[in-house]
Amino acid sequence: MKQREKGAYWRMIRPHTLTASFIPVLLGTFIVVGQVELKWGLFLAMLIASVLIQIATNLFNEYYDYKRGLDHEGSIGIGGSIVRDGFTPGQILGIALGMYGVAAALGLYIAASTNWHLLWIGALSMVVGYLYTGGPLPIAYTPFGELVAGLFMGYVIIGISGYIQVGTVTTELLIVSFPMALLIGAILLANNIRDLDNDKENGRRTIACLVGHRRAVLVLAGFFVAALVGILVGVFVYGVTPWVLLSLFTIPLMVRAVKRFWVKREPVELMPAMAMTAKVNTLFGAWMVIGLMVARVIT
Repeated sequence: MKQREKGAYWRMIRPHTLTASFIPVLLGTFIVVGQVELKWGLFLAMLIASVLIQIATNLFNEYYDYKRGLDHEGSIGIGGSIVRDGFTPGQILGIALGMYGVAAALGLYIAASTNWHLLWIGALSMVVGYLYTGGPLPIAYTPFGELVAGLFMGYVIIGISGYIQVGTVTTELLIVSFPMALLIGAILLANNIRDLDNDKENGRRTIACLVGHRRAVLVLAGFFVAALVGILVGVFVYGVTPWVLLSLFTIPLMVRAVKRFWVKREPVELMPAMAMTAKVNTLFGAWMVIGLMVARVIT
């Protein structure tokens, strides 16, 4: 029984999604390491707060999708805490709000240690996390889900992570944010391609719903290409260390994901392609972090 409960709580946080929250923190921090001594307290506070907001957003997603009838025992790819693991909707909502409370406390610590204006940015991020699937017009049900996710989990998280260390937003921070924002958006787009038919039936208006399966796959490929171009421009135009080009090792995985989406249509058949897309995001960011660390060590 205890083992089952532990597994249920582990599944509830959707660990496979969390790289989209902690990789940007690592990237934003390590790109400025070397300019100042690392402020470990602020780094850990930012890391934990970002992960908690991501988990809470996942739980809001599960709560509202269940309430709207989108999630049921036959659904593919959801967390399943309510429909499979026996959690009540109230429990899921309560855990999400509790995580928001801890994240808010960490945000207060970060703002008090750096700049109180960060409170407004943090509060806005939390509101957007809730409104992504909550509220009368959930962001996830519109064509702007990928844009919003990429903006806040890419630019905002990376920008704040660097800012709290050096007190400014550097050009390098903005440059490395661009490809990561695109790849975070790609994760959401991949999810929406898989759920296209179900989303249409339930009135969602995602990019995939608007343009159809094949065109949505082309948009996904465009995200990948733009991310690659962005990192090349960063290195050859703006002088970002060439070591971040280690991220190009993810190109074969990008190609495999696009091919899978192109030839398969059934949701269960698209699960591997979704996993590949998430892995692209993780490995791309991880290789960039490794490249930045190597550059700091050898310079």
